[in-house]
Amino acid sequence: MDHSATTPADPLVVEAMLPYFSEKFGNPSSLYTIGRQARRAIEESRQKVADLIGAKKEEIIFTGSGTESDNLAIKGIAYRNRKKGDHIITSSIEHHAVLHSCKYLETQGFKVTYIPVDKDGLVNPKDVEKAITPGTILITIMHANNEIGTVQPLEEIGKIAKEKNIPLHTDSVQTTGKIPVNVDTLGVSLLSMSAHKIYGPKGVGALYLRKGTFVEPQLHGGGHERNLRSSTENVPGIVGFGKACELAKERLPEEAKLADLRDRLIKGILEIKDSYLNGHPVKRLPNNANVRFSYIEGESMILNLDMKGVAASTGSACSSTSLEPSHVLMAIGLKPEEAHGSLRLTIGRGNTQEDVDYVVSVLPEIVNKLRMISPLAR
Repeated sequence: MDHSATTPADPLVVEAMLPYFSEKFGNPSSLYTIGRQARRAIEESRQKVADLIGAKKEEIIFTGSGTESDNLAIKGIAYRNRKKGDHIITSSIEHHAVLHSCKYLETQGFKVTYIPVDKDGLVNPKDVEKAITPGTILITIMHANNEIGTVQPLEEIGKIAKEKNIPLHTDSVQTTGKIPVNVDTLGVSLLSMSAHKIYGPKGVGALYLRKGTFVEPQLHGGGHERNLRSSTENVPGIVGFGKACELAKERLPEEAKLADLRDRLIKGILEIKDSYLNGHPVKRLPNNANVRFSYIEGESMILNLDMKGVAASTGSACSSTSLEPSHVLMAIGLKPEEAHGSLRLTIGRGNTQEDVDYVVSVLPEIVNKLRMISPLAR
């Protein structure tokens, strides 16, 4: 029940990858046969990734993760356009890969505006428009939030960015392969993706870079990936990513059907006294249920659910060891104790109605037990 943290590699993905660990192990920069085999596999995978998001093959840059893609996009645009301006616009609920990149750029003399969100986690496009200055060189707004699942009005923001001739970047790690994503419809110039969120391998991501958009490389070396990401390519990972994208495109209707399971899960949980939904009730990812319970701590729920065989989280897996309340939940107006009492459940292809009903059956007992020993309970 934590598919937003990661997903199991699809057996067809593993099957596609295996030959490139041994039989076809060549370096794609080598000219001989096994090198050319590896290069061909990368280019075929590049096309599959592009097809999933409506992009051109040459607009896909392979990276080591969604985080690296975010860093390359944000820092790459900033340093490339420093003579034009020094202002960046983002939201207060971005993934840390975006927020920490922006915070770092502030130490380098850039100015960043952090747009607030409403109680459901939505960015108001008008707030983005108002924040634009003559020195604005980038707008970066995530497509959907990794914690509360709220899907942003990116098309509206894209239209504003296009009118103002400002590149728009989006972190699409949680949406690519889960809901329809088309770079032209969204109006983005840059888009970040990750393989392990869509039943592919860990350690590989991609950045969509629209033709005519230029970034400053963050890794220097042999000039791989059109001189934008030097490092010998992770051929098995890239092949796995390509296969995962191919499967995701075929199975997109199945992802949409997860909304029925999600709604069943949310309805069952909200029957527990003093429980509330976090995030937008409708404009949310089809697999995301984020709820909060008064008077208890999320970490205790996670441990108790784990003992029942249920894997869940309190928020982003990237910051699950932090004792600080979620910046996302604080940004939508929750108090620290409310944020700490939140639970994220994200379902995937392998989950069934029986799984959902099991969680709904064991959670009330866990909540009641924790409330009985909680100093916060009335």
